[in-house]
Amino acid sequence: MYQFTQDANAILAQSGSAVMKMKLNMTQSSRFLLCAVALLTGTWRADAQNLPELITKLKPSVVALAIYNPTAAPRLKLLGSGFVVPPGNQIVTNYHVISAPLTSSQNESYVVLSGHGQQPKLHQILSKRVAPQYDMAVLEIAETLPAARLASADYVAEGTELAFTGYPITGVLGLYPATHGALLSAVTPVAIPADNSQTISAATLRQLRDPFLIYQLDGTAYPGNSGSMLYRQDTGEVVGVINMVLVKSSREAILSDPSGISYAIPVRHLHQLLSQQPTGAQQ
Repeated sequence: MYQFTQDANAILAQSGSAVMKMKLNMTQSSRFLLCAVALLTGTWRADAQNLPELITKLKPSVVALAIYNPTAAPRLKLLGSGFVVPPGNQIVTNYHVISAPLTSSQNESYVVLSGHGQQPKLHQILSKRVAPQYDMAVLEIAETLPAARLASADYVAEGTELAFTGYPITGVLGLYPATHGALLSAVTPVAIPADNSQTISAATLRQLRDPFLIYQLDGTAYPGNSGSMLYRQDTGEVVGVINMVLVKSSREAILSDPSGISYAIPVRHLHQLLSQQPTGAQQ
């Protein structure tokens, strides 16, 4: 009871409404009642209050992926988003972002860009770990950057308030991180059986044989957001990696006009990938 009283008083103290400021004249039972009302109606929301602070804290961990060509103009072709994980020299992104073959005769290579705006810093990729089945890649660079904190491998509960930060429409909007709020709408299979077997692709068949769960979000992700960190609004812990290509090619393959629904791969698959040994960069 004592702990509940302390929690109730803390909630009341953080509320800015005039009604909550009347707590000095309330009985203990009245405080409990107003505390419950605040939680149920959304008058008090710790996640909303924490988000601006979290964005400031997490933005240094946001990076971009690009193709570097020293003879081209421009020299950098922006591809998508990524983020830094402990110990600070590991970069997470989607596998499809860095999977296309490059032209070795033109000295093309995939690179990581840290910093924002017009003067990003370029980092060569020393090694990589990939999991194409989950469309994930972990890249190693030489320098240590600020790292985001990963959540545990447990699935997040539906209804959790999340956010993701990355570079939407990277080639147009440039290296200026943008944040989108997202409710976790569903924890759902990556692929579902189709009514007509002729509409099932080979990739979907493989996913149906070995299905796994993904996060369905009500926030809108854009091209360039692939590889963005998906994190909790209350703690800032990363719970998933934004992904559009893998999921939309399976769940929405039969749609002529794909939906605006966004998806993410749960962080449990990232934990698995981080436990593997890296290989050469093989640019």
